[in-house]
Amino acid sequence: MSSISAIGLSGLQASQLQLNAAANNIANLNTDGYHREVVNQQADPNGGTSASITSDPVAGSNLAQDLVNQMSASYSYKANLQTIQTQDQMMGSLLSVQA
Repeated sequence: MSSISAIGLSGLQASQLQLNAAANNIANLNTDGYHREVVNQQADPNGGTSASITSDPVAGSNLAQDLVNQMSASYSYKANLQTIQTQDQMMGSLLSVQA
């Protein structure tokens, strides 16, 4: 089983990958023949998440979907960061009690 910080870190990395893909898709919105990048996420059996980028088989853009993905990834990033910060604070409190 992974630690809370490792699970949070994998979530941060997946969110960052989603932000990068959405930004790349928006930047190439008017590029002829461009295939959107799609991020596929899966839960790891030991905890956390893994993500990979694939190319959408259909050329074209979907600005609305990319904007929604960007907002969703931003919220996910903030939530995972808060999880890591809370775990860090709890460990600090535990060490203070033990000392």
